[in-house]
Amino acid sequence: MSEDYGLFGPGSVTWKVMGEPVLLVGGLRALILQALHPPSMWGTAQNSELMDPHAAWARLGRTIEFVRVRTYGTMEEVERAGHRVRRIHSRLTGFHPYTGEIFRIDEPENLLWVHMGEVDSYLDVARRSGVPLTPDEADAFVDEQRRAGAVVGLDPADIPASVAEMRDYYAAIRPKLFACKEAKQGLRRLYHPTVPRRMLPLKLAAPSIATLVVATLPRWARRMYGLPATPLEDLWATTTLKALYQGTRIVPEQWRYSPDARRARRLTRETAPDLAAVS
Repeated sequence: MSEDYGLFGPGSVTWKVMGEPVLLVGGLRALILQALHPPSMWGTAQNSELMDPHAAWARLGRTIEFVRVRTYGTMEEVERAGHRVRRIHSRLTGFHPYTGEIFRIDEPENLLWVHMGEVDSYLDVARRSGVPLTPDEADAFVDEQRRAGAVVGLDPADIPASVAEMRDYYAAIRPKLFACKEAKQGLRRLYHPTVPRRMLPLKLAAPSIATLVVATLPRWARRMYGLPATPLEDLWATTTLKALYQGTRIVPEQWRYSPDARRARRLTRETAPDLAAVS
């Protein structure tokens, strides 16, 4: 019986990209970008501990674990995690403070926006960091991530399948975006997080990390937050990401990567050596 690699597996661009430590910046970028879709932000804030700084770390931990399982887990693990997320979402509603409308959290527009925020953020940070990706591989990453979208309840046929389709998606949805009050609160918390005592050094580093994360956002997103949006921030962010990526490359693999990422790289070397040679 062949090994169960889950949604992706050896040779996938997802496995090539997602294990890189610099992708942590992409995960934070996704959260700040996703907050610019008001219904998604309201639905999250009204149904979670997001606005409670003392509970936010537990929620962030659950999100990280879901991404880990979705990327590296077996199909059984992925299906179990997806079922749990879909069940939770199906029970939740949000309130539109301007219209009084009650809306479902799992409306396709909301789910697709959150999904695309992740895909765009991970791919943008990977490419700007210098992770070796050809244009075809970038398209393949977007296409592969449609499987991830299906896990949360989206129809893969409705999800952009290439970088060009993703660009068109953002152009179409931008008129619906703005930084609501809750989004701005989330941005401020990124700079000044409430952290457990054992993580105090992270609080000291938070302003620098947040500055980099924000600088990686598209200019139009930074403008929505009322932040500087010039080519200078883009240049600084790209230069810093490249330095971070190259800095991690000197760290031995057993310390650089998580256990799941090390396993993925080993399996890729064993089953797709040509791909492993350029990663």
